[in-house]
Amino acid sequence: MQIGEHDWHLDPFGRHIWRGRMEAGQLLALARAVKEEGGQLVALWGSDDRHLDGGFAIHAAFLTGAGLAWASSALPAEAPAYPDLAHIFPQADRMQRATFDLLGITASEAVDERKWLRHGAWPANVFPLRRDFDPSLPPIHDTDAYPFIRVEGDGVHEIPVGPIHAGTIEPGHFRFSIIGERILRLEQRLGYTHKGTEKRFEGMDLATGAKLAGRVSGDSHSAYAWAYCMAVESATASAVPERAVWLRALFLEIERIANHLGDLGYLGNDVALGFGFMQFWRLKEDWLRLSAKLFGHRYLFDCIVPGGVAKDIDDGGRAELAAEADRIEAEVRSLKAIYDDHATLQDRFANTGIVKPDLAARLGLTGLAGRASAQAWDARAQFPQAPYDQLDVSMATQRRGDVLARAEVRFAEVTESLRLIRALLTRLPAGELHAPLAPVAAVCEGVGWVEGWRGEVVVAVRIGADGRLDRVHPHDPSWQNWPLLEIGVLGNIVPDFPLINKSFNLSYSGQDL
Repeated sequence: MQIGEHDWHLDPFGRHIWRGRMEAGQLLALARAVKEEGGQLVALWGSDDRHLDGGFAIHAAFLTGAGLAWASSALPAEAPAYPDLAHIFPQADRMQRATFDLLGITASEAVDERKWLRHGAWPANVFPLRRDFDPSLPPIHDTDAYPFIRVEGDGVHEIPVGPIHAGTIEPGHFRFSIIGERILRLEQRLGYTHKGTEKRFEGMDLATGAKLAGRVSGDSHSAYAWAYCMAVESATASAVPERAVWLRALFLEIERIANHLGDLGYLGNDVALGFGFMQFWRLKEDWLRLSAKLFGHRYLFDCIVPGGVAKDIDDGGRAELAAEADRIEAEVRSLKAIYDDHATLQDRFANTGIVKPDLAARLGLTGLAGRASAQAWDARAQFPQAPYDQLDVSMATQRRGDVLARAEVRFAEVTESLRLIRALLTRLPAGELHAPLAPVAAVCEGVGWVEGWRGEVVVAVRIGADGRLDRVHPHDPSWQNWPLLEIGVLGNIVPDFPLINKSFNLSYSGQDL
């Protein structure tokens, strides 16, 4: 199945979007066509549509050379199933397993049918995203007994790490198979931060939904809030004031810089360069304090709302933020020179945690990690929505696919985001900050698509005829990238795992919905 050029349309935000409904078999053909054209699967999720006089449905979002394609297939109410997509797009594997755990929708003939989100909490025949789920059911406490894949042979040992770690980080289990210190295999077990997020969206009003969306993965608050609001505004055919759109981009770039500064510090710390850690975190702290001063929150929580934004910036704030951007750029330039000249750091970064470009393409590596492995996808540059269509974003890419390449992408993106911030401040249009959403008269749907600091954040929304949220699926790029971490560590030594892991810095919460 091909997507014809005439089937694409420009949404109110200037994005090329394709929306299609098809038989489950056609979904498989569409996936093959997207793969053959060099596209990727971005997200896969299910829905219980029985209250809408349907059965179930499976949804997939594909990134293509023309834009974002959102395809859906209706499935029967009894024994809902669809063709396995993981043999075409391997990143679909965990998404398919999570979709079964939550909704009981089966990927037929899938190779991997192990549970993903079920940690002994629900009986086998209970699916918490179904409409008839009883939330008063007490959790079960059976032994989890997750079937890890074993590596056997003379001298092979297993090292279990987590799920509870020494630092104040999210929980995740990592099981290493090693000979000596050399890693033969890593297998991850996530899902420990499952919070029922998608279930919580059901029945929420649109404004409260924005608050929850922004908290799916807190370090990507602006990306999620903007993607959610974009989906709601698209569904309701609501316009957003121009000034508000430019401020949203400002918040997104502020968020990108904060995360890159912190990660560059952590990367230094993981190779015993404490100086780098302290200096980058000093800069991050200054950046967060200025965000709190100008916008009321260090991480910009609740600045982006349906219909616009809740915070503005005056002339004094614009001058202060521009001056801070200049100062940080100069300091980052000096720190990069230190990183470049530090022999031990370069030795630890280079040729460590390699994900080669061909493997990155086959397995769907995305975002900054993908760009470090020659995957040239950045929605700000290739599919620019307002105001990025007026800013000529420069995409940072590398080919080596190692820790050093991922650090180089971060350095380049800090510089580019600081340039974008200055442009946004200089050209910020006058006008209103917020416009009311158009009223909802019938069931409607929309999709939001934003290039967050990790990669593309996609939020799909369906709004009921009562104007409340009926189904929301927020998708984090970590879904695609966690499996590539398992690949990147192969052949490396165990002490390099923290460094490799931090060079990806993936979200647990963002995919443990």
